[in-house]
Amino acid sequence: QAQLRESGGGSVHAGGSLKLSCVVSKFPNFCMGWFRQAPGKEREGVAMIDYPTRIYYADSVKDRFTVSKDNGKNTLFLQMNNLTIEDTAMYYCAARPYATCPPPNHALPAFDNFGQGTQVTVSS
Repeated sequence: QAQLRESGGGSVHAGGSLKLSCVVSKFPNFCMGWFRQAPGKEREGVAMIDYPTRIYYADSVKDRFTVSKDNGKNTLFLQMNNLTIEDTAMYYCAARPYATCPPPNHALPAFDNFGQGTQVTVSS
């Protein structure tokens, strides 16, 4: 199983931006994704990128978040712009050993390999 390590979380004001990174120990042709979990809520899919590069976003982040990957650096990214208080959560990257990704709103049951998470806190 690939090892996943996220970084880049932090505290920002509403309207600000953050860029999350996830270094992956093995970067084959997998589906990879970003999830988040707010206190008291279920973990939810945010953005998925499969092989080669089809991308899917949750409606709540479309047009604000951008997922990308750098195969040469074994790194997955999530650029988050125009952040709102509702984006406050622990963010996790995840991988599954298949080339295709399910859509974010159906993704959680399809993944069993997550990183330790990085906290994003957005204040007013």
